[in-house]
Parts: sequence; structure tokens; C-alpha cells
Amino acid sequence: MSEEDRLVVIRFAPKEDDKDTMKMDETLYKIAERVKNFAVVYVCNTTEVPDFNTMYELYDNVTVMFFFRNKHMMCDFGTGNNNKLNWVLEDKQEMIDIIEEIYRGAKKGRGLVISPKDYSTRHRY
Repeated sequence: MSEEDRLVVIRFAPKEDDKDTMKMDETLYKIAERVKNFAVVYVCNTTEVPDFNTMYELYDNVTVMFFFRNKHMMCDFGTGNNNKLNWVLEDKQEMIDIIEEIYRGAKKGRGLVISPKDYSTRHRY
């Protein structure tokens, strides 16, 4: 199955050995086999490939973005930033649910998908 029929998930980060980057990579690595029928995961070092830093505002330690048929897919996580997931998500099932939801929306022609979970209060104690 080619990338044309699957969601392309790209993890952008400036350093591969950063703690947050390694946690996110571990999550993505563990789910890659389970989502291979509808998504493909790539990693990109923004220091080595700075071409997208300005265009996609890649200033965080970890940023995950989603694309379908060469179109940037947005997801409303409840954080105010619908363009990207810019925090570490260690729960494998949550990440699979997000990827699956974005894929379903993309197949229906939607450019913005609502996340299955609201992350607006994730920093509250």
C-alpha cells in the first residue's frame, strides 16, 4: 500500500537524543506495525532538514504532523493549535485513536478533524 492511500505521520524534532523526542519515537515505533494498513510514520530532524521550520512553525522539542494525499491534515485537540501535536504522547492507544480518527476524516475529504480526546486541560493538576 502506498502513501497515497495512507495517512503520513511525520515526527519533527531538532535533536534525536532529546528525552521528549526519544519518548515520542518509542510510542510511534511501538504503534507503527498496528497502523501500517492506514498510516505510515516518518521522523525528520529539523536541524538537518530546516526547510519546513518556518513554514510549519517547528519550534518545539517534538512536533507530530499529519498529511493525506499531499495535504496537511489538521486536528482540533482543544489546545488552540489545530496544525500539530506538539507534546509527548506516551499512551499508544491514544496515539492510534488520533491517527485513526484523522485517517477516517481524511478519507471523507475533511481538512479538520476533532480529536477523540480533549487535551485542553492536560496541564491542570
